[in-house]
Amino acid sequence: MDMVVLTKGVPDFREGKVSFDEDGHLERGKTPTVMNPNDKIALRAALETKVKEGGHVSLMSMGPPGYKEILQEGMEDIYADDLYLLSDREMGAADTWATAMTVATGIEQFESEPDLIFAGFKTADGETGHTGPQTNWCIDINENLTDRPLITHVISLEVDEDEGTVRAKRLVEGDISEIETIEADLPAFIVTDPEFEANYRKADHRLRYKDLREETKQRAADIDLEEDVTVWNHDALNLDPDFIGLDGSPTIVAGVDPIPKGPSERDAMLIDPNDEEGMEAVFEEMSEFATGD
Repeated sequence: MDMVVLTKGVPDFREGKVSFDEDGHLERGKTPTVMNPNDKIALRAALETKVKEGGHVSLMSMGPPGYKEILQEGMEDIYADDLYLLSDREMGAADTWATAMTVATGIEQFESEPDLIFAGFKTADGETGHTGPQTNWCIDINENLTDRPLITHVISLEVDEDEGTVRAKRLVEGDISEIETIEADLPAFIVTDPEFEANYRKADHRLRYKDLREETKQRAADIDLEEDVTVWNHDALNLDPDFIGLDGSPTIVAGVDPIPKGPSERDAMLIDPNDEEGMEAVFEEMSEFATGD
C-alpha cells in the first residue's frame, strides 16, 4: 500500500516574530516555523494505517528550503519512508488554489498512484480548510489518475486492502454532532478531523508500532537533509509560473496586520515552602478566590 501525507510549516505565533514584506506577504524564510498542528493528526492516521496494513509512506510539503526540518520532524512522527519538498521562488506567496495545483502535480510524479492521501483539517495560518479538498480535485482533473473519493472530518478509519476499500467514521456537526460511517473504494483522499483517535488494540499492532518507532527514530536522527530529501522545483514539475505561486493565485489579500508578541506584565513572587509567614500570605491572597466569590 502506497500512502502520501501532506504537511506544511506555519508561523510560530508564540514567538511574535512574524515577518511580512512591503506588500503584506508572509516572508516564510524569515519567520520561525513549526509543523501545522492539524497535520500532526493526519500523520497519526497514516501511521496507524502503516502499522496495521504495512506499506510505503511518503511525506510531502511545499515551502522554502527550511521546511526540510519540518519534514524531518514529520518523519519522526509518522515513520515516513521518504521525504519530498516542492520549493522555489516561483511557488512563493501561493494561495490555496495555487498550492493545490502544485502539490497535486507533485503527487502525480510518483511511479504508482497512492492508495491513500492524508491531509490535515486546516492550517493555523490560513484557517480555510481548502487545500486538501482542492488538491484532490486537481489530481482528479488529470485523466491519467483515478477519480478518488474525498472523505473529510475523519475521526477513525479501517482499511481492507484485499477488498480495496476504506471504512471511515466522520464527524458531522450541525444542530447536534453526529458520527457518519462511510465506506469507499481505494484510492481515496482522507482529511482528518481534530477529534481523530488512532487505536492499537491488537498485540501485534502494538509490537509493530514499537518496532517502527525504533527503526525510524534512528533513520530520522541520521538523515542528511541535503541528500535524503527530494526537492522538486517548478521546472522539475513542468509547471508554468503563470499558474502557480503569487501569479497563479486568484485570492487577493487587501491587508495584513501583524500580531506582535504580547509583553509580560505579570510579576512572580517566589516563596520558600518553609517560610511560614510567606505561605500564610499566599493562602490569604488565594482564599477569596477559593470561596467562589
